Amino acid sequence: MGAQYFLSAIPFFFFIPWVIFFVPITLYCRFVLLVMTFRMIEMQGNILDSYVRTEGAWLLNPKKQIYRTNSEEDCAEQCETETKFTCRAFLFTSKDQQCLTLAENTKTAVIFRRTNAVLYEKRIYLLECKKGKGVDYRGTEAKTQKGVPCQKWVDSAPHKPNYTPEKYPAAGLEENYCRNPDGDGKGPWCYTTDPATRFDYCNIPECEVECMHCSGENYQGVVATTVSGLECQRWDSQQPHSHGYLPENFPEKDLKMNYCRNPDGEPRPWCFTTSPTKRWEYCDIPRCTTPPPVPAPGRQCLSGRGDDYRGTISVTESGNTCQHWSSQSPHRHARTPENYPCKSLEENYCRNPDGEKMPWCYTTNRTARWEYCSIPSCDGAEPEAPAVDVPEQAQITEECYQGNGVTYRGTASFTVTGKKCQAWSSMSPHRHNKTADQFPNAGLKQNYCRNPDADGRPWCYTTDPSVRWEYCNLKKCENPVQVTLPKPPQTTLEPNPDCINDNGRDYRGTVAKTARGRTCQEWSSQRPHSHDYFTPKTHPEAGLDKNYCRNPDGDVNGPWCYTTDPRKAWEYCDIPKCPPTQYECGKSKFRPKLCAQRIVAGCISHPHSWPWQISLRTRSSWPSAYKVYLGLHRERALEASVQKRDVAKLFKEPHGADIALLKLSSPAIINNHVIPVCLPKENSVLGGREECYVTGWGDTKGETELTQLKVLCLEIGMYLYLKFIFFLCQKIPHKLESSFCVDQDKFVQHGVTSWGLGCAQPMKPGVYVRVSNYIPWIKSIMENN
Repeated sequence: MGAQYFLSAIPFFFFIPWVIFFVPITLYCRFVLLVMTFRMIEMQGNILDSYVRTEGAWLLNPKKQIYRTNSEEDCAEQCETETKFTCRAFLFTSKDQQCLTLAENTKTAVIFRRTNAVLYEKRIYLLECKKGKGVDYRGTEAKTQKGVPCQKWVDSAPHKPNYTPEKYPAAGLEENYCRNPDGDGKGPWCYTTDPATRFDYCNIPECEVECMHCSGENYQGVVATTVSGLECQRWDSQQPHSHGYLPENFPEKDLKMNYCRNPDGEPRPWCFTTSPTKRWEYCDIPRCTTPPPVPAPGRQCLSGRGDDYRGTISVTESGNTCQHWSSQSPHRHARTPENYPCKSLEENYCRNPDGEKMPWCYTTNRTARWEYCSIPSCDGAEPEAPAVDVPEQAQITEECYQGNGVTYRGTASFTVTGKKCQAWSSMSPHRHNKTADQFPNAGLKQNYCRNPDADGRPWCYTTDPSVRWEYCNLKKCENPVQVTLPKPPQTTLEPNPDCINDNGRDYRGTVAKTARGRTCQEWSSQRPHSHDYFTPKTHPEAGLDKNYCRNPDGDVNGPWCYTTDPRKAWEYCDIPKCPPTQYECGKSKFRPKLCAQRIVAGCISHPHSWPWQISLRTRSSWPSAYKVYLGLHRERALEASVQKRDVAKLFKEPHGADIALLKLSSPAIINNHVIPVCLPKENSVLGGREECYVTGWGDTKGETELTQLKVLCLEIGMYLYLKFIFFLCQKIPHKLESSFCVDQDKFVQHGVTSWGLGCAQPMKPGVYVRVSNYIPWIKSIMENN
C-alpha cells in the first residue's frame, strides 16, 4: 500500500535560502495542494555518458577481468584501458567495490538479476545504425536487404565462409549478425541461408548526425534545444520532469546527455525540457538533402511487432474499416505520410509507424479512434493479442506460495514496497529476457508475480523506472497466518528492535551476526574490509552504530553488514519480519495529545501521533526543488522513520482556487509513522460543534524556529463561506498547516491553509480552503493520473 497524494495551499511565493512548508497526507496515491514552479537542474557529463546503465542486473560472461575500484567512473576507466580483450561492458558492485570488465554485453550474453550490482554497456555496441562503411557496426540485424536470413559466421553450410571469428577476432562476427569484416564499400553483409545466394548486403540505416532521414529515428547529433529555444533535460534525469525514457530502457536509441532523440516513433526528434511549464517539445533538426536508404521489402504477414508489414489489410480486429492515413476525418492525427515518409502510409492499410505492439489504424468509426489489426503470423501462429492491464479491484490473489514459489499462479501484482509490477510482455520501463517465449512453463501472464528463474520467492520487474525489480508482497504457505491484536497506544519514537518492516531500512536493533553466523565488522572500521561507501560519516542517518546489522542502501533483501571474515566481504542478516499491521485512514497508531482550546501556540504532540503530517521543503520557489518529508516528529527530520520523496508533477485547481495537488515521484510506504488522513464527504459543512485541531511546526512567536510538531485545538468561527472556513484561535500561522476534525473516531481533513494575518492576533482568524468543495476535482486528478 502506498501514499502518493497530498493536499496543500500556498498564498504567495517565498524567496529565502530554505523555505519549509508543512502539509498532511490525505490520499492513497501521490498528490498535494499548492502553487509553484520548478528549478532547472544542471548536470555535467562524464566518462559514463558513453555507457548505458542498468541497475540490479548481472551478466553471465566467462571472459572477464576483475579489479577493485572505488566508483563506477574508476571502473569505466578500467574498461577503456582493458588490454586482455575488447571491453564492451562492465559490472560494478558498491558493497564489494568490485569491478568486472566484460568482453560481451546483453546482445550476446545472458542477463539475470542481482541485488546491488550495476551493469554499464558501451553504447557503440548497442546501436542499430552504421557510420560510413559500417566496419564498426555491432548491431543485431540478421537478414539481407531482400529479407533472407543470414548464415551464422561459425557455420560451414550452406556456404563455406572465408571470414570466420577465428580468422577475424576483432570483426565482431557473432551469431549471424550483419558485419563488414573486409571493409566493403557497400556496407555490412552476411552469408545467406539460401544455397543459391552465397552472400548479400544488409539494409543497415546510416547514423544521422547533421541532419535526419525519415522521422529521425537514427539521429545522433548534438542539438540540445527545442524549436522554441528551450534547453533539453538530460535523459537520465527525472527533474524537472519524471519519465520512463531512461537510457537503459532504450539502449539502441543513443539517449545520452540531453541531445534531441526520437526513441518512440514520433514524427521527429524531441526532448523533455528544463522548463517546468513545458514537459516536452520537438527539436528543429533539418532533413537530409540526400535520399533515405532504400527500405527492405515489406512482409505480407506479421513478424515481431509488424514494423515491416506492407500488406493490404485495412480492417481492424473488431471489424471497423480503417481511415486513410492522409485523411483527418473522422479523427484528426499526426500519423500522416508527410510526418512519417518512410513508413508506407499509403491508402488505409494497417501499419505500425510508431513502434506499437502490432499494426493498427485509425478507424472510420467516430466512437473508436484507433484499433489493432488482425494480421496473419508469418510462422502460421495466431497473432498474440496485446497485453491488457487487469483492473486492480478485479484481481484475486492466492493466499500464499509453496516452496520458493516456482509453481505460484496467483494474481498478486505488487511488490513488498507497494510498487506495481511491469507486464512480462512489456519492455518498458525495464527491458529483460524473462518473456513467455523464453520461459513457456513459468506462467508469465499479465503483470502477475512469478518466479521463472527459481529465485528464493516470487518477484517481478516494477513499473518504477528507478527500481528494476523487487520481490512480491506474498506470504509463504508453510508459515501460518499470524493474527495480531492492536498494540496499546505508544509514544515512543524507537522502531521495534526485534523485527523489520518492509526492507528494514529503519531497523535499529542490535543483531550483529549474519545469517550464516559470521560476526559483523564495525561500520567505522576498515578492517578486514576497506570500504568508502557505507560509513557513519557518509550515511549519518542510517544508524551505522558499532557493528549492528543495518540497511543503509535500501537493499530489497533487508539488513546486512560487512563481516570480520577476510574471505567474505559482506552478508545479509537473518532478522524476522514484523507481524502485519492494519492501517485505516485518520487513525494513528500512537495516542494523540489533544490540547485544550485557548492555549496560545498549542502544545508539543506525542511523537508520530499525527502520521498524515508531512513537511514540504525547498531552497527556491521552483516545485522541482521540493522535497517531501514523511514520518517525522522533529523538524530536523533525522529520525529513522523519515521517508523522503521528490515532487513529480503539480496540478493547479482549474478555476484559480488557492489549492493544488502535488504528485510524488514514488509512493510513500504506509507504516506506523506514515498513514493517510481521511477526506471529507463532498460538499460537507462544519456545524460549529466539531472537535477540530491544527498541527504544524509553524511560527508561534512571529519568528522562525526549529521545533517539534505542535498541536492546537481550534474554535470554528461564526462565518462559514462556500469555499472557505474561518477559524478563530489560530495560533500557528505562516507555515503550511492543515485542520483536522474528529468524525466517528477518525480524523478528517476539512481545511488547508489559505492565508492569515499576523500571529495570534485578536480578531485575526486563520482562513482555510474548504476541502469538501473540491472532492470531485481531487478524484478526477487521481483517476486520470
